[in-house]
Amino acid sequence: MTIQECYDIIGGDYEDVFERLCKEERIKKYMFKFLNDPSFEMLCTSLNEENLEGAFCAAHTLKGICQNLGFGNLYESSDRLAEKLRTRKKQNVTEFMRQVEEDYGMTVSVIKQFQAQNTI
Repeated sequence: MTIQECYDIIGGDYEDVFERLCKEERIKKYMFKFLNDPSFEMLCTSLNEENLEGAFCAAHTLKGICQNLGFGNLYESSDRLAEKLRTRKKQNVTEFMRQVEEDYGMTVSVIKQFQAQNTI
């Protein structure tokens, strides 16, 4: 799998990211670092604890990271969740979170596959 194919699968915009980061190696570096980012875990923990302020901050952070890395599908779903959480009300949050979980799972899975193919 090429890095462009990876971006295609996760609904990303490789060309946009390449314009910002200028080198494929730099994109790979930050893509692989995403696997260790705690934002998604913090989002899940905050929602389980009904900490809507913490959940909003985590969703907003996740959204920003995904925007910078061009992870289109996960950016869009985390953006919708962040906007829902901005009100600090729980109503319908579960529906938005389900999509974030699905997009996050797909994104991480594809990155891990790509990483396995690109490890010496």
